[in-house]
Amino acid sequence: MRMISQNILVLSVLLLSGLMMACTGEKGNNQENMNTTLNLTQEWDKTFPLSDKVDHKKVTFTNRYGIELAADMYTPKNAEGKLAAIAVSGPFGAVKEQSSGLYAQHMAERGFLAIAFDPSYTGESGGEPRRMASPDINTEDFLAAVDFLSVQDNVDPERIGIIGICGWGGMAVNAAALDPRIKATVASTMYDMTKITKEGYFKSEDTPEQRMEKRRAMAAQRTEDYRNGTYKRGGGVVDPLPEDAPQFVKDYHAYYKTKRGYHERSGNSNDGWNVTGCQSFLNQPILAYASEIENPVLLIHGEKAHSRYFSEYAFEKMTGKHVEGVNAREGNKELMIIPGASHVDLYDDVAGVIPYDKIETFFKTNLK
Repeated sequence: MRMISQNILVLSVLLLSGLMMACTGEKGNNQENMNTTLNLTQEWDKTFPLSDKVDHKKVTFTNRYGIELAADMYTPKNAEGKLAAIAVSGPFGAVKEQSSGLYAQHMAERGFLAIAFDPSYTGESGGEPRRMASPDINTEDFLAAVDFLSVQDNVDPERIGIIGICGWGGMAVNAAALDPRIKATVASTMYDMTKITKEGYFKSEDTPEQRMEKRRAMAAQRTEDYRNGTYKRGGGVVDPLPEDAPQFVKDYHAYYKTKRGYHERSGNSNDGWNVTGCQSFLNQPILAYASEIENPVLLIHGEKAHSRYFSEYAFEKMTGKHVEGVNAREGNKELMIIPGASHVDLYDDVAGVIPYDKIETFFKTNLK
């Protein structure tokens, strides 16, 4: 039984490690925290070049659990007055120097003040132990970003939106269901981390017996970790890449493990999440109240992405309408399918398919 449990745990870690691949603003705090305890890198160390159309600086803010978060702020050059603002995070296991920063910079080029932040326990943000995940705390990270943006002198607090990428797409939808200050939400190439943790890829581990085996394996690992005084890491994107690896694993490798997207602080690029990092996701359905989101949501996914069913599932949860592989709209909820695009194609500009014009129009329409 112990061997079976360990095998299932290893399988779950390999799947969840890659996604991967693995899991409040106070009065007077309207500027970045100059007394930060975080070790913030000041040189440009992104996986994309700095645009000459934006100003950039590091900022920090604190969530309601007392965890200090690090962010990159991108502001349109020569911007005046109060701007619409966007907070961006994801993918799951990535850092702000990767996809989220790229999205934020593009949005700043188009007239928005945008921040890309590292979630709790990852990147340059605070939180110990490192590489832990929580459906509650990570949703709170988005709400804390809204707190911070709401009190900036150059932000209109009535015009704030969020973008979540990959696993943080699900967190963004959950945040939108909690916080009506979020006037518009984009989820790009999203995962529902609670759904995949409970069910496995394509519902390959979707029985009560399989879930119990994962619970037993997680419990055994907790005992082992406590005995050792350290948390075992699950490993990031598999490297070297097996010849028979699925195409989506090859896609992850092509991003996280090459010059294209590698970053030294990224869990996916290196040793991944803690093995028990996603334990609480097993019992938490983060999209349970998605149908109660009043404000607009745009879901974007690639036609050929292995993960497309998560956006389709989210659209159904929000609208009650089931669709597969097609663009759809129901009220102020929209699903956009990018022809021929994979999951990772929406991480950066290599394939040239991220619909920035659509995202700009969506936010300018709904943040006014």
